[in-house]
Amino acid sequence: MTPRFLLLTATMLLAGTIGGCLAAALHLPMPWMLGSLAAIAALVGTAPDRVLSGYVFPPRMRETFVGVIGVMIGTQVSPAMILQLGMLPLSLIALTLFVLIAHAGNYLIFRRLAGMDRPTAFFSGSPGGLMESITMGEASGADIRVLTIQQFLRIILVVTLLPLGFSIWNGAPVGSAAGVSPVGSIPGELPLWGALLALAALVVLGQAIGRRIRLPAGQLTGPLVLTGLATLTGLLPLHLPGWVIAVAQVVVGVGLGMRFVGVTGRMLRRSIGLSLLSVTWMLAVGASFAFALHIATGIPFEHMLISFAPGGVTEMSLVALSLSANPALVSIHHLIRILLTVVELTFLSGRLDLGTRPGR
Repeated sequence: MTPRFLLLTATMLLAGTIGGCLAAALHLPMPWMLGSLAAIAALVGTAPDRVLSGYVFPPRMRETFVGVIGVMIGTQVSPAMILQLGMLPLSLIALTLFVLIAHAGNYLIFRRLAGMDRPTAFFSGSPGGLMESITMGEASGADIRVLTIQQFLRIILVVTLLPLGFSIWNGAPVGSAAGVSPVGSIPGELPLWGALLALAALVVLGQAIGRRIRLPAGQLTGPLVLTGLATLTGLLPLHLPGWVIAVAQVVVGVGLGMRFVGVTGRMLRRSIGLSLLSVTWMLAVGASFAFALHIATGIPFEHMLISFAPGGVTEMSLVALSLSANPALVSIHHLIRILLTVVELTFLSGRLDLGTRPGR
């Protein structure tokens, strides 16, 4: 690690923390993640190109704190939550329809309204599978820069708009901005030093297991499953302080904000308009299925809506934690959505004519 790398990383984390503090002072929803995201996006958008040339925010740091989020979710697992998983067959049907309908609508938006070529429109409209969409899109001849921006904006806009929407709907800030703690006190819990040691062990061991058995999103799901099992069996009465989730949100927010490196103002203005239309369409479709499942299962509509909102697994799990929703249920739904999307992309991209010949 060079001094320049360490200085830039420290600067990003400091700027993200300041952004989180300002957002918390303004009582914005999910202040630590959204505040750090906004601060870093503004910073990288105004910094001279030479300042950030060749710099990449350390992925290992982000992965570590994604593991922390997995542990936080695992501490929320309870027998009552496990009983709710009995509705997964209904969710599987609903999620399959959601992926197909959302993707079809997005394709029309990007193809007909934006005039994108077929592969770029197809893979830009994918309601999940960010890295798979980019990899398969590049192989199919899509405009990789446009595709990458649209996929990153999908996640960023969903993560930003959903908490804001809940705050407007409830008439007051929600989640951590409203003073809601994502964790509760557990009888016989470990002292702070013991909880932090247990947290570190669960992250390291859980991510190692996730990689070894190739769990989807293993850096999150490995620690989640391991902690969930320990919580259900009563072997580990783990309670983590609120500042731990705040730190995790800052790191994730900084990582999201860094996605704006190299994006020009003109490109961003065009892409944001299209992404807002696309995200609005997907949230409307997701809300319809969320309401149907709410009627069928009795699970709160807000919890189901978070489960269908097309953000990333890590980011939507953080939203669930912040809004005191069922994070385990939300995480499972998003893992299924992403797996279904990858299957759909693989199946359809090999059967649809995505050629980019002139006049098409």
